[in-house]
Order: sequence, then C-alpha cells, then structure tokens
Amino acid sequence: MDMIFPYLSHTGAFPIVGCSKVMQNVFSLIDRVADSNITVLIQGETGTGKELISRAIHERSHRLKGKLVQVNCAAIPETLMESELFGHEKGAFTGALYPRRGRFEEANGGTIFLDEISELSLSAQAKLLRVLQERQIQPLGSSRVINVDVRIIAATNMNLEQSLSLGRFRSDLFYRLNVFPIYLPPLREREGDIRILADYFVIRYAKELGRPVKKISPSVYDIFMAYNWPGNVRELENCIERAVLLADGETIETQHLPIFLQSREGSGVKKRIDGLSSAVESQEREMIISALKQSNGNQTRAADLLGTTKRVIQYKIKKLGIDYRSFRG
Repeated sequence: MDMIFPYLSHTGAFPIVGCSKVMQNVFSLIDRVADSNITVLIQGETGTGKELISRAIHERSHRLKGKLVQVNCAAIPETLMESELFGHEKGAFTGALYPRRGRFEEANGGTIFLDEISELSLSAQAKLLRVLQERQIQPLGSSRVINVDVRIIAATNMNLEQSLSLGRFRSDLFYRLNVFPIYLPPLREREGDIRILADYFVIRYAKELGRPVKKISPSVYDIFMAYNWPGNVRELENCIERAVLLADGETIETQHLPIFLQSREGSGVKKRIDGLSSAVESQEREMIISALKQSNGNQTRAADLLGTTKRVIQYKIKKLGIDYRSFRG
C-alpha cells in the first residue's frame, strides 16, 4: 500500500491526510496563522474537513491547553441561539430554570469554532459582531458583562459574498470574520490525494472493525479516480468503512462498493482510452488532410507522402469522413 502523508495534530488523533499541492498550501496557511489570535474563516463544501482544519489550528496555537468549543450554528433553533452562545440567567425565559454558561464563556482562554456561520440570523449576527469588536458577552436576562479571551474560527459551505448581496449576511460581520480566509478544496480538486486517503481509511477501519482488509483492488482505484465525489472526503470515508465491513478477504473489490459506484466499473479506464483514441484520430485527420492538400486530392500521392499504401489511406479517409474530392484543383 502506498505511503500516506498525514498532517498530524499534536495529539496525533486527528490527522489531515494529503500530499497534493492544494493541500500543501492549506497546511502552510495553518502553520502561518495557528499561533496567533487572528480570526479565521474556513470556506469549503460539505465533507471537506473544515472541523479538522479548526482543530489543527487550535492544537498548534498557544491556546492548546484551553478548550476547543465547537458550535454547529445550523443545528441550533434561532430562538435558542443567543442563550446557546452567550448563556442565560435563571428566569430569563420560560423554561430557564437554572443559569447556564454560554459557549463563549466555556471557550474562555481557548478557541470557539462556529461551523455553518451562514445559518445565523441577522439578530444573532449583530450580537456576534459585538463579541468580535469588544470581546465581551452579556448573558440573556442579565445586566452583567463578561470579558472573554477567545480565538474565533468560523466555517461555512455557502458563498458568503452571495449572501451579502442578498442581504442575508451582514457585511460588517463578514469583514470581521474574513481576516484570514482559508479555502478548503473539494476532493475532485485533490486527485492526487484520493488514493492515499482511501489507503488511510482502509488501515483505520480495518483496525477499528477488526477486519483482515489490507488493500484495494486496481479496478476500485479506477472507479474512485473517475468519480466526482460530491460528498467529498466524508463520502469517501463512509464508502471505505462500508467496504471494509463487507470484505471477507484482504482486498476491497468492486462488489464491496455501493451499487451506484459498482455501475461505474471500468468507466475510468474507458474514459482515458476514449480520450487517447480521440487524440490519435484528430492527429491522423490533420496529417491526411495536409497530405491531400499537397497532392490536390490524389489519394495515391497522399499515401506516398505519408509513407503508407493507397488502401490504408482510403480506409482512413472513409473512417474519418474526409471528402478527398474537395481538395482537387
């Protein structure tokens, strides 16, 4: 199995695997920004690993001993968002039977990761902007103000510039968040990483599931390389986990893949062969047309110029749909 190149966290528990140029650029940005207090905005499609990037930044920072508090903004109802982020006092609203610390207070001295930041309501965005500006929070139902020392990392799979133009995201908040942007490329832009990611997940899940799997068959690699991976790394990981569980021997074969991937067997090879054939035919066509022009459409002379026989030229002319008569005179 090919060597993998994990970009290990300090604990070694959450590796980011990749050796492609685009991922090397991401790793360089992580190293550059990690040990600072600069706000980071990670943008990338669902399943690309934005959470892993936030963890790598936190674990390379001087805030390592503090908490990394993760908040999925899309999973919290709008009515509870302010309480979730900033906390509340007893009796602040119906059902608030006890005081509660918010996520920002929990992250004091550490890092807060706000995933799917684009899902915040405009009201919540305004309150978050205040935290970014003043580094203070005010729990719901309280008059006290709490100073917080928190590093903020935000992430989204949406186009925030488009959300700005539609009035769904505050421009002042966007510019506060977008101090140090990191673009996490989709898997289809990381073709060189697909194989090593697949190998890494085989090793990981064979160990976790206690299965004998050690490798992936060439036909499966071909399918992986031809597929577009709309679910990105997460989709590939789920695919490998399932295949490892289904495989009885040491090798993952095409029958261990989901049905929609099995139907693509050979498509990667066929695509490359078709591309080569098309290129060869295009070159042949150009050479024959050039010879016909020089010979004024005379197939025998054209064959001589190309170092072949008239019979071969006639076959190629017919196959490629060339009208040799149009070159006469």
